[in-house]
Amino acid sequence: MMSKTIKASLVAFSILGMTPLAAHAQWWQRHPAYLKAMSDLREAYWLVEFQDTANPLRKGEEMQAGRAIRAAYQSLKDASIVDGKDIEARPPADPTWGDRRGRLHKAMDLLHDAHEQVSHEEDDSAARGFKMRAIAQIDAAAHDTNAAMHAWNF
Repeated sequence: MMSKTIKASLVAFSILGMTPLAAHAQWWQRHPAYLKAMSDLREAYWLVEFQDTANPLRKGEEMQAGRAIRAAYQSLKDASIVDGKDIEARPPADPTWGDRRGRLHKAMDLLHDAHEQVSHEEDDSAARGFKMRAIAQIDAAAHDTNAAMHAWNF
């Protein structure tokens, strides 16, 4: 049996012409910069850390890039918490990538996107230090990912 609250929500969504899923899909757009950047960093981390069973070798540069991405993610997470954002409210990842070459290039694109999203002006003075550290760490991760691409001759 449905609760009155759920029924009321479904009625409201149907009156407004929305589905509950469509309304929920836009949750991250209220505070997109840090949250989208965090999502991009998580995806970039997975792309850099993923080991293909056909080619299980990993270069040291890939491991260093993974560490740099983790550090940048932690700084953004800290900034988001200080800024009062819900860090569990994250946009979905885009899982389109190909081979190792495609993964590293996609990771680089995501790191550039994360840098762009975080580089906007920060109103909360308490979060500025975390933000500046995150930008430096994102740049370091991009440098390390570029080094990994060169190590593989991509």
